[in-house]
Amino acid sequence: MKKRVYLIAMLSIFAVQESGWAEDKQTVQASPVTMEEVVVSATKTEEMRKDVVNSIILKDATDIDESSAESLGELLANEPGVDWRTRGGYGGASEEIRIRGMESNATQVLVNGISVNSPSLGRADVSKIPLNNIERIEVVKGAGSLLYGSGAMGGTVNIMTKRPERDETAARVRAGYGSQGSYRISVEQGMFAFGDFGYYLTAGRSETDGFRDNSDLTHNDVSLNLVFDKGDGLNISLYGEYVDREFGLPGVKPLDGTKDYFINNQKFYNDDVADLLNHGSDKDGRLVFRVRSRPVDWLAFHFTTHYVDMENYYYGRYRFNGTGDKTWVNNRVSGVEANIDITPFQGASLLLGSEYKDYDWERDNISLDNGGIEINGSKTGAESGLHTTGAFAEASYRPCNFFKALAGIRHEDHSTFGSELLPLYGLIINPLKNTVLKLSHGKHFMAPTLNDLFWPEDPYTKGNPDLKPETGHHTDVTFEQTLFDDKLFVTLSYFCWNVDDKILWDLDANWLYTPQNLNSYKADGMEAGVKIALLQNFSFAVNYTYTDAKEENEFVTRRATYTPAHQLKGDLTFWSDFGFSGMATVRYVGERDFYGSDKSITSPIETLNSYCTFDLKIEQQINDHWRLSLTANNLFDKGYDTYLASFTDQTTGERSLEGYPGAGRSIFFNVSFEY
Repeated sequence: MKKRVYLIAMLSIFAVQESGWAEDKQTVQASPVTMEEVVVSATKTEEMRKDVVNSIILKDATDIDESSAESLGELLANEPGVDWRTRGGYGGASEEIRIRGMESNATQVLVNGISVNSPSLGRADVSKIPLNNIERIEVVKGAGSLLYGSGAMGGTVNIMTKRPERDETAARVRAGYGSQGSYRISVEQGMFAFGDFGYYLTAGRSETDGFRDNSDLTHNDVSLNLVFDKGDGLNISLYGEYVDREFGLPGVKPLDGTKDYFINNQKFYNDDVADLLNHGSDKDGRLVFRVRSRPVDWLAFHFTTHYVDMENYYYGRYRFNGTGDKTWVNNRVSGVEANIDITPFQGASLLLGSEYKDYDWERDNISLDNGGIEINGSKTGAESGLHTTGAFAEASYRPCNFFKALAGIRHEDHSTFGSELLPLYGLIINPLKNTVLKLSHGKHFMAPTLNDLFWPEDPYTKGNPDLKPETGHHTDVTFEQTLFDDKLFVTLSYFCWNVDDKILWDLDANWLYTPQNLNSYKADGMEAGVKIALLQNFSFAVNYTYTDAKEENEFVTRRATYTPAHQLKGDLTFWSDFGFSGMATVRYVGERDFYGSDKSITSPIETLNSYCTFDLKIEQQINDHWRLSLTANNLFDKGYDTYLASFTDQTTGERSLEGYPGAGRSIFFNVSFEY
């Protein structure tokens, strides 16, 4: 650890001594929001922002560099309508994106157009996506099932990775060290090597001890993007990435004063963490091959094929007797998609597409005795698979500058539960050049996960192949306005959605936990945001989200579990002519109700308190190559919990409801060399 500190300190000293303070530094500028911004995710074709019927969030590499966020989830948490959640703030905690009060499995997260949501769980752990590899992020809120099928109920997050630029060689090395024994090292390099052939390579490693016992993380990632670019006529790319993570799973924080507990001389918990022995790992690999071409002005086509391999390992022990399990779940997904964009005449567009995906699921389990030793003959396994086919058509027409209409439909066929028809309608009104009113209404759906369908039966649980998909509708009305040469941007949205046949794991007639179509969910709410860059060297952004989400079962209707009614976020950015810049970010999250397993109550058994965090990042550019930055997250060390779970003290027999604590204050210093 001392060697890491010494290395980073020497890099900093070398940078200052060699470079000096640059007077001709090209300073950071506020990124304006314009109606001419190009969006790809919402339509799978390039469209200007004003021509997209959905509410949209756009982030580029500059936004990522300026932010104090350490992960993709934290970056998007500052945007309207986005709720970022983790099971505590420890190193390996999975991070989930929830849009407008929906569950995390209702947000489809894509990298270069390919889903990274776990087929087993349905949700995406965005903590596994490295920020240094991202060129652009597009968040499209509202029903996205027309183009993206299952899971795009609340919206889509499409991440586009970095590509080489012509006549430009990109190279960057970053190293940083911070509190909790954390360090990060990353490198990237890209260029057109010869002619029309180019590449972009990234690699990174990070480690942290975490702020609690058994909250460590080791993360490694590498990616390579190979491109053959002949312009609009032909663009071919092959993208590959691999992520390898190992992490501890500390669980909730027991009551202060809880005594250390041992079984066979192995310590199982203390007053800091409920699980000292549990840990896991992820190994994810992806290959994406894409061909794009626009041979003539009125016709473009896009072909994609991909292969995904996701392996998750879990080692878990039971506190009550010391026994446990080793479990491996492996998901392999292969698919192909093709679409054609036809422009028969000016203002009109017709998008036709189809896709096929094949899913293979495998689960292996080995039981452990109370000493943590594998039990001979206890290995069990299960495997299954399914496939889906989707076909969609979307037509749009803009007869004049003042409005545009859109309509589309998708037919989805699932090998287990059958088929769905998914329509979408939209209207865009442009009374003025920089004024947009957007209206959209569409049906969405989400298929049961592979765990839901095929989990093997044991004495406590089993899957349910007779599940129906979750279905519903999403309505979105959005107003956007830019003023003062795009230095002021205002957005206001109203949304309303419902979900029927919500899938929940619950006891069946045989007292087995199994997934069932039990609940219904619905919500309406509003989002308001403003971005201002009117003052020299300053920009300011603030947004507010109100969500009235309700869950309904056979007994009661009540406020949705863990869903805050109010969220407020803001940031202030400053930059100077001598290369110094800073960003301050504040985030407020309201109270969240928890009901436990009792479906008959309307008053929560526990309410997680509201909380407010403050982050700060300052940065100094040194000539054209060196950059130093210091980031402080949760600067005022505010305590808060993210989820709740029961904990039983095996010494006293006392059972209590405890929280997963969010991370306290952390400091991180980073040195970057760019060429």
